[in-house]
Amino acid sequence: MNFKAKIELRGINPYVLVSAARARRIKPDWKRPMPILVQLNGKPDPAWPVNMMPAGDGSFYLYLDGSVRGASGTEVGDTVEVTLVFDDAYRAGPQHEMLPEFASRLDGNPLAKARWDGLTPGLKKEVLRYLANLKSDAARQRNVERAVGVLSGAKERFMARDWN
Repeated sequence: MNFKAKIELRGINPYVLVSAARARRIKPDWKRPMPILVQLNGKPDPAWPVNMMPAGDGSFYLYLDGSVRGASGTEVGDTVEVTLVFDDAYRAGPQHEMLPEFASRLDGNPLAKARWDGLTPGLKKEVLRYLANLKSDAARQRNVERAVGVLSGAKERFMARDWN
């Protein structure tokens, strides 16, 4: 599916609104986050996998990651040609291995482990991807500590969100 849209802001997040009619053409009767492949003005190539988020009225927010906007050379306020395709290859749940130090810390903390076990597959996937993509051992260690802390009930932010 191709259409033109203006990149807007929702809070601090750049997005394009995908109407209910367009969403039905991509995947009829889809109610939860929709896995798609996206390009803006034909970039990036290959298309980038993203989950569109339901808006509650049948439409979806297509939040535009900085890497997608960077590859396409676009910014908030630009009108872009959006190309969307349902991502049939998408699989729910974690796709990255759990870091051994994270697994060990969870095993040693029953409260954090129980909370981890109760997270949705999508949130587990997001946390594991975040930890796997950290560049340094110090950053991994620091963020494993923060993850276990928030899963244990600490009142702090982790991955740009409040957990408790």
